[in-house]
Amino acid sequence: MTTSLRPAPHAAHLESLRRDDMLEITATAVGCGRTVQVAPYVLAHSSAEQREDLELITAYAAEVGWQVTRSTFADVGEPPPLAARSGFGAACRYATQGYAHGILAVARPTLTTDDDAYAQVIEHFYVRGVFLAYLPAAGDATA
Repeated sequence: MTTSLRPAPHAAHLESLRRDDMLEITATAVGCGRTVQVAPYVLAHSSAEQREDLELITAYAAEVGWQVTRSTFADVGEPPPLAARSGFGAACRYATQGYAHGILAVARPTLTTDDDAYAQVIEHFYVRGVFLAYLPAAGDATA
């Protein structure tokens, strides 16, 4: 028996919603003559890994013409449930208060692999005009 490499339909739908939100919000910002601001969020097991991930995020943001905020957000160590992560909570508050258009992380598992929790995050951000973005996977043109 083989495991499918394609995401489950629910996960694929959530990714489509997330990407559509990101494209809408960034297009609006650019259309108003603003540079897209992103707050970086990292979940890392060590400070060294945290620095490496922040460097990757900063490089990608520069590549696509986004500006990384001066404030960065991280949780270090084993990941607690999403609601209990102080770094992610701070990043959410920062962005939803208008200091950033979105949060940029390395990959979706940085946040959660639980589709229901992920759907709540996407909805929470969308109604507040904030997007969630990731570094592109190998072979993917947009995140």
